[in-house]
Amino acid sequence: MSDVTRILKEARDQGRLTALDFAQGIFDDFIELHGDRNFRDDGAVIGGIGRLNGQAVTVVGIQKGKNLQDNLSRNFGQPHPEGYRKALRLMKQAEKFGRPVVTFINTAGAYPGVGAEERGQGEAIARNLMEMSDLKVPIIAIIIGEGGSGGALALAVADKVWMLENTIYSILSPEGFATILWKDGSRAEEAAELMKITSSELINMGIIDKIIPERGYFTSEILEAVKTAIVDELKELSQLSTEDLLEARYQRFRKY
Repeated sequence: MSDVTRILKEARDQGRLTALDFAQGIFDDFIELHGDRNFRDDGAVIGGIGRLNGQAVTVVGIQKGKNLQDNLSRNFGQPHPEGYRKALRLMKQAEKFGRPVVTFINTAGAYPGVGAEERGQGEAIARNLMEMSDLKVPIIAIIIGEGGSGGALALAVADKVWMLENTIYSILSPEGFATILWKDGSRAEEAAELMKITSSELINMGIIDKIIPERGYFTSEILEAVKTAIVDELKELSQLSTEDLLEARYQRFRKY
């Protein structure tokens, strides 16, 4: 088994830490908030407020389930437009009250169903991209499993984008890539080799800013490593003026 194939399997492992695990394991007094104030609450997106060393932080994440029933309620981590609108509502609230934002991303992509499209899936994702690019508080985005397509990017327009070691971040799934390129979704592993989707490949291309080691680590060690990295980074970002923060974020994505 190649390294890319191994990482692809590990990124999709049902036993991985979820967004809620990180939210509850890193942030004190985490309170989950619900709903987009427009249609309904989307279980595939979680969000709320917690404290990190006494500082209030808004946390948003895409949540996969740990078993079949949980995955059904979370739509297998594929958000509807109301999920992205809930995320944006919480991020705009964070901006209003001067709270930094931390996002945890694990999705194969946004839900492509008819209902989601009827309710404006593309518009919801596009609005998140636009609003996050100009959000006047620090944003850190962390890929904790799969980071697939625009569904992941809708929470990843951040000042810093990090990946756990055994995760993937790509324009679409390897199965989708293989289907489009070769009309054969069974060649997904071959596609994954070509796509440059692993953390080590993406940091070399400047797409991400940090890799957080996890291989051989216990859950508590991964949580502590992520917490320490967030604390250190927020200290750095908080020293920037709003103008410098937004300009650096703009330049980060313009360089692609």
